Amino acid sequence: MSSGTSASVAANLKTGTGNAPAPLIEVRHGSESATIPQPIVATPDPVLPQLSGFRIVADAEQMARETFIPITKAALIDRLTHDDAWAPGLAKDARKFFQYLDYWRRQTYSADLREVDKAYEAFNPDSDLLATRAFSDTDRARMQARVVSHVQSLLLRSNYTRILPTDLAAMTQGSHYGLDLHVDLDAFDELLVYYRGRSTKKEHRREIRKFYRKTEFELPIFRRLFVLFKLKTADQRIAHLMATKGIERREAVKAVKKLSAQLPAAMLPGNIYMKLFKNMPRSDIEMIFPNTRVRFRMMDKVRLGVTSGAGVGMGLFGAVGKIALAATNPIAAAGAVAGLGGLALRQGMNFMNQRQRYMVVMAQNLYFHAMADNRSAMIKLADRAAEEDVKEEMLLYSVLAKEPVPRSDIEAVDTGIERYLRRTFDIEVNFDLQEALDRLIHDGLVKESADGILSALSPSLAAKHLDGKWDVFLDHLIADDTSVGVEVER
Repeated sequence: MSSGTSASVAANLKTGTGNAPAPLIEVRHGSESATIPQPIVATPDPVLPQLSGFRIVADAEQMARETFIPITKAALIDRLTHDDAWAPGLAKDARKFFQYLDYWRRQTYSADLREVDKAYEAFNPDSDLLATRAFSDTDRARMQARVVSHVQSLLLRSNYTRILPTDLAAMTQGSHYGLDLHVDLDAFDELLVYYRGRSTKKEHRREIRKFYRKTEFELPIFRRLFVLFKLKTADQRIAHLMATKGIERREAVKAVKKLSAQLPAAMLPGNIYMKLFKNMPRSDIEMIFPNTRVRFRMMDKVRLGVTSGAGVGMGLFGAVGKIALAATNPIAAAGAVAGLGGLALRQGMNFMNQRQRYMVVMAQNLYFHAMADNRSAMIKLADRAAEEDVKEEMLLYSVLAKEPVPRSDIEAVDTGIERYLRRTFDIEVNFDLQEALDRLIHDGLVKESADGILSALSPSLAAKHLDGKWDVFLDHLIADDTSVGVEVER
């Protein structure tokens, strides 16, 4: 990193005890410096996520760090507006500006969500409103693309990471709940699966090798898991099977009918479904799909096969002897046949009951993992996206408001902020500086000079600037689009 007139960002951990000032992260520019509060991390921090049984891990998977900042906005404001972090009198102005920034960001997301909500109404499975507008296939295709694109944008701005369909099979080996699940991904016209927050959860299980004593283990989980899907229509599925399997249309129609029977009757191809889950075991994410099929595990197949084979075999052996006496005692023979039928029915019921137990396990666990559905999931995503934006912007602003930084040294600022988060909260974050910078520049809170020097408005001016933008916010709202669809009379 260069010195002299070029900017350098270094995180220096200082100690403090009693009533001493909080430790600081130092941002240097030439011979001058500014500071951001750096609390001591040796003592428990009351604002860290209070999740009993959870911990943030740094395993091999987390070498690819997430952009998600797993701390509350309030905690960050408290750190960034410490009195020792600003010149006298500015800390209060900084807190006021951060509050304004929070309200402003949420308002912009609310207006954006309002626009896409009109497009989603045509696909919302939970809508209880009267449909007064008809849409052509072309209109629906455009609206569908808009909804999916908007949700994907919300996920990225909420710092979610995508799981590609091709990666699902590799991730779901060895179910935590003891289920063998299978999903037909070809059933979906649209499919998005995203997660946020790789972590572990402490669980207990009984092990045979330890004489069924409970042992503690770390269960890999996704703290948030989101799925969006839209089913293919019957015609789309038939065409797909004919193209990929090389079968006749008659066979394809028959196969599609069989596959459609696995779906709930209320689940329609015309709807877009969104689901948000919490603390989902990584090995069981196939549970979240509507067409998940539960298959027998090998252990259960062997157990049921042995018991049913032995029972039917013994029953058949006894029945053969009695049937041989049919000529002299037909009543005994009829009883033997009935007993054999009852035994076969009993074994069949064992198979059915085991399958039912599988379904109960899946339903019970999904119940406790579910957070939000459809429109409510989209609203929750927008709320999280706004919060992530604000946290990123506050961190970057706290650097640029104190010392101008050349754009050529912005990477050093990124590294300094990541180091600050590591030392303050003991978290590893891949800070998304560029998008935060773009938003601050777009809103006029950060200026870039002709020679590439980035500087931010002072906290008091920044607050007044947002106040002025709020006053004219309604003047710039987009007018309703009446060109999509046609009104219908009822």
